[in-house]
Amino acid sequence: MNNIQKIISRLQRLHPKAIDLSLNRIKKLCDKLQNPEKNLKVISVVGTNGKNSTIQAMRSILREAKIQTNIYTSPHIQNINERFIYNNNEISDEELSKLLLETEEINNGEQITYFEILTAAFLKKASENKNNINILEAGLFHRFDATNIFDKNLASVVTAIGLDHTDWLPKDEGTIDKIIYEKTSSLLNSKIIVSNQENNEILSKIKKSLINNNSKKIYFNDLYSYSFAENNFFYYEDEKGGLKLPIPNLLGNFQLANVAAAIATLRNIDEIDVNESHIKEGIKKIKNIGRLQEIKSGNLKKLINNNKLIIDGSHNALGGKVLSEYLESIESKKHLIVGMMSNKNHQEFLNNFINKISSLTTVDIPNQPNSINGQDLKNKIKGFKNINYKNSIKEALNSLDLKENDIAIITGSLYLAGEVLNLN
Repeated sequence: MNNIQKIISRLQRLHPKAIDLSLNRIKKLCDKLQNPEKNLKVISVVGTNGKNSTIQAMRSILREAKIQTNIYTSPHIQNINERFIYNNNEISDEELSKLLLETEEINNGEQITYFEILTAAFLKKASENKNNINILEAGLFHRFDATNIFDKNLASVVTAIGLDHTDWLPKDEGTIDKIIYEKTSSLLNSKIIVSNQENNEILSKIKKSLINNNSKKIYFNDLYSYSFAENNFFYYEDEKGGLKLPIPNLLGNFQLANVAAAIATLRNIDEIDVNESHIKEGIKKIKNIGRLQEIKSGNLKKLINNNKLIIDGSHNALGGKVLSEYLESIESKKHLIVGMMSNKNHQEFLNNFINKISSLTTVDIPNQPNSINGQDLKNKIKGFKNINYKNSIKEALNSLDLKENDIAIITGSLYLAGEVLNLN
């Protein structure tokens, strides 16, 4: 076990629960750290799906504009360093060890969740350069999330909202209305950019939730919009005018919603100076690991030769719908390999693929005690004619009866996506 893993193991034992929604502990630790959250330039990103794509689009555009950016996201895909981006670069092992040790020492054994102490550590280092733009992804919901401790921010971005994490709500409150309330009711008074939503009903509920918030509200189709065009470009338009832009470096036209929200955010913050060139070049260089990512080489890719291999961390009904719609746009037979965490709505996620795929193979997720066993998942799922179970990702890929142009897709969990990348 390396030094970082030893520290993480200790931090995970500071609270009996992995999640305990409250702001008291993080505020207490930030007080001890001399309030690193004060006077930071912050963009908060909340929502169910599309948060990471939106963040990575902003990151890439800001990099083109030579604007230094710190980014805090969760969960990580391959290593914890991914959560700590400073000056546009992932933190080194040495720096991360030092940062976590210092934060652990100042916390002095007080009860605090793993996510909360990581958030405090991120803020501690972010405060070293108050001129940087800080982009923070909210964890579970937002109202009592550790990232919701700022007095002010530059903007809040609301990405697509759907049902997820309902197991953390009281049994009779696992509704879209409650999730919208948790994610939007405590947004700060600055500017709020609301991305394209699944339907008008959800958008109306968001507008109702924000009715007493005095922020300037920049809703998709009200103050900004985009439209897909042929010939590999799309149009973006807002109050400042229209832009003819190249298709972003992201699979799936649905990603235009996330990229457009990122553009709308940066163009509406007075402290940020990005121009058309920064946007055009930035969106061509977006990197989005584990989210609809094609694997073009490596150990696992070799197992299926010339067939296309895609991994996607989607794990809820809305994510499944988006993935399914993307796959429908491709003229080929699709073979789905799925591993999921125990607390997800497995049938609801997989319903999106009934009668749309040639085979479904369930797998175990390695190193994840809170995942559902692949055999149990297979036994639980209804509606698929060709469904199999294999206990490893390699076995699953080897078992596929792939013809020319067939595609293999591994999905169901960001943790599974991380295992795939590590194996590859």
